[in-house]
Amino acid sequence: MCGIIGAVAPTDVVPTLLEGLHRLEYRGYDSAGLALIDEHGEIVRRRQPGKVATLEQAVLTEGLQARIGIAHTRWATHGVPSESNAHPHLSHGIALVHNGIIENYVRLREELAAKGYRFESDTDTEVVAHLLHEIRGGVPDLRNTLIEAQNRLEGAYALVAMDVREPDRLVAVRMGCPMAVGLGQQATFVASDVAALLPWAQDFLFLDDGEVAEIRSPGDGAPACRVSDRRGHPVSRTPIHSLLSPDAAERGSYPHFMLKEIHEQPRAVSESLEQRISREHVLSAALGPKAVGILPRVQAVSLVACGSSFHAALLARNWIERLAGFPVSVEVASEYRYREVAVPDGCLFIAISQSGETADTLAALRRAKTLPYVGQLSICNVPESAMMRESPLTLLTRAGPEIGVASTKAFVTQLAVLLLLSLILAKARNRLDPVAEQEAVQELHHLPLLVEEMLGLDAEVAGLAQDLAAYDHALFIARGDHYPIALEGALKLKEISYIHAESCPAGELKHGPLALIDPRMAVIALQPTNEISSKLHSNLEVIRARGGHLYLLTDPGYDAQATKARKIVTLPKAPSTLLSPIAYTIPLQLLAYHVAILRGTDVDQPRNLAKSVTVE
Repeated sequence: MCGIIGAVAPTDVVPTLLEGLHRLEYRGYDSAGLALIDEHGEIVRRRQPGKVATLEQAVLTEGLQARIGIAHTRWATHGVPSESNAHPHLSHGIALVHNGIIENYVRLREELAAKGYRFESDTDTEVVAHLLHEIRGGVPDLRNTLIEAQNRLEGAYALVAMDVREPDRLVAVRMGCPMAVGLGQQATFVASDVAALLPWAQDFLFLDDGEVAEIRSPGDGAPACRVSDRRGHPVSRTPIHSLLSPDAAERGSYPHFMLKEIHEQPRAVSESLEQRISREHVLSAALGPKAVGILPRVQAVSLVACGSSFHAALLARNWIERLAGFPVSVEVASEYRYREVAVPDGCLFIAISQSGETADTLAALRRAKTLPYVGQLSICNVPESAMMRESPLTLLTRAGPEIGVASTKAFVTQLAVLLLLSLILAKARNRLDPVAEQEAVQELHHLPLLVEEMLGLDAEVAGLAQDLAAYDHALFIARGDHYPIALEGALKLKEISYIHAESCPAGELKHGPLALIDPRMAVIALQPTNEISSKLHSNLEVIRARGGHLYLLTDPGYDAQATKARKIVTLPKAPSTLLSPIAYTIPLQLLAYHVAILRGTDVDQPRNLAKSVTVE
């Protein structure tokens, strides 16, 4: 959601800023812009609604050059997508880019307007630009200006500013939105995501809330980055060396990031389990050194997440209750953070997020740390994220950078580590005997191969997509462990194909959803072979009797022809009921992808959506 990049160097930074914006496109945006301080000490600004390529063409046509600059991709919150609302915003020689939302901007705007400031946009960001100019008149430099501004701003924000009076530096501040400083050999950078900087920097400083970074060119004699807390006191911070390669965020030979990431899942699952299971055991040390003191005290679990991570949590509830015998609650983070929470005795709080910066989930984690939980565990794909830094227990998924807005490999690796966690909790409670543990570990070792086998269904699923692309409505149904996967399948389809899709437990059909069944509604049913197969079969008969258009994903051995489904995809047999829901995830991802291609939508950057939701 929005993207920031800034650079200071002894040479031209314009190509770097433009390439960085391209690398941030996956986050979702509707306009783009950049601002430079040119050789005459004046700010040059260019902004365009639409794609980065439009801005790039305009900038390159003019031949703009500068040694310092900031750039931004905007996802509209305050005001429609337009040139006037696009970033950067200016105020009397100060240029500013901003991620987040300023909650008290209306009051600030009224105060500044009364002092004579004029507004050209509908944004909360322009308010901050004028506020910085007002404060700058009473403090010695831009760094102290941003330190002081934090006392006036309410909300979540990441800001990067430059001032023509200090043309050799950028100043950045973070409060609730991610911000990283890249330390390159030839330049110093700042960005909202390290993916934007990987071609030029491998060492990074990650700001914590309230911290301000002053950034200079690495060759001007001053420190490349000076970090202060919100009172102006120096902060010592050791750079973190990233192991990501510059091409980690590139498509390679694949036509879309989403398809590349679907096919990366066997490797991602393997790496997420590596060194966390031995030949016969699950390794509790995967949760960190504090797990030894916390796990024996756990008597209940609370899972909190958003979006696809919420669906992963729903499946984890079934696994944990079955294997460990704990009562488990699952909540949407945006609801949890605003209600009165009754914490059961011995309850472990678990937050799940792909980015580790999801605003609602991060706020829920911070609230949970004030409540009487026995501990807090964060499951996340970004080791440098706020959630991973702030949580006593951590479990990192190792999906690698996920660029497509619709989560695929991040979701599947979440499922893999949540199953691992369920086994760890069961073992801590002495509910996993050595034989059962060995069997479960062997299944986990088999999981990457199972995912690989499911990818072999691609051509068959593409055939199913030919039918599905003609519908404007779809209903996904399943029972038991597969219902969360049906929810995820519906989410994937609606995200990237714009087909109205929803899901319900198959047993709930007669409680309302059955009214929707007609020839205009495609029904996608997940029918594994298990102890409740007959129950779902009865639900399918009800759909068929009412003229519903039924499409079936099922296991070998199930009498699928009896359902008279329009198309049937038979999956390779999963080695256990524990792995079966993960297996069903893969063809649903492929289905959404192929339907979206047939309908001509933007698979990697679907309309109105952003990859990382860092504001409410």
